[in-house]
Amino acid sequence: MSTERKVALVTGSATGVGRACAVRFAKLGFAVSVNYSKSEADAQETVRLVEAEGVPALLFKATVADDSLVREMVARTTSIFGRLDVLVNNAGTTHFVPHTDLDALTDSVWDDIINVNVKGTFYATRAALPWLKLTKGNVVNITSVAGLSGQGSSIPYCASKAALNCMTQSFARAFGPDVRVNAVAPGPILTRWLAGREAHVAKFLEQAPLNRAADADDIADAVLYLATGTTLTTGQVLVVDGGRTM
Repeated sequence: MSTERKVALVTGSATGVGRACAVRFAKLGFAVSVNYSKSEADAQETVRLVEAEGVPALLFKATVADDSLVREMVARTTSIFGRLDVLVNNAGTTHFVPHTDLDALTDSVWDDIINVNVKGTFYATRAALPWLKLTKGNVVNITSVAGLSGQGSSIPYCASKAALNCMTQSFARAFGPDVRVNAVAPGPILTRWLAGREAHVAKFLEQAPLNRAADADDIADAVLYLATGTTLTTGQVLVVDGGRTM
């Protein structure tokens, strides 16, 4: 592999954690492939922030639930930048449904969550692996403490994140030593996803020793550590929730 600039692909990087990760990789000198599915103006702002760090950026619209689009996104990234060193599977979705309201969990709700959170992560990882093997690169999945505790926005969401935690281990076993695969499991993050649900967040934090929710940079700290700050960590799920689930 050549000595070209390292490259990171961050799915769902128009806003929030994805944007924070994209900018942090840019600060380390990575070229960054920015992905979005709906928020084009926000994604363009992420590109601007990445390029402001003096590195190139690529913008690609794709839902990770579409395998063909994901393959095209990885192909375009590697065609333009020549390599891929880090994949951050950040794209995700949910439906807020009380856990007792089982009738509200229609097939469409299940399919929407599983297709993005589980299959989308699989699609992106599968497409990226041949390139990550060449660079001895790594994957960082954004999961959730919902996948560890069963508490979260909905039962399908919790199940999807539990599946993603397990998938992280499966990929790590299958593709080491060439590729490391880890995950970050946040608690509540103060992004627009939780706007209007501040009371729920406050209740969650009552039992958190650090007594605060994460912001996007808190999660980016953990992602950057797993991607660039360690070489002997794989198959791990790093919880970042202020100690709530210990």
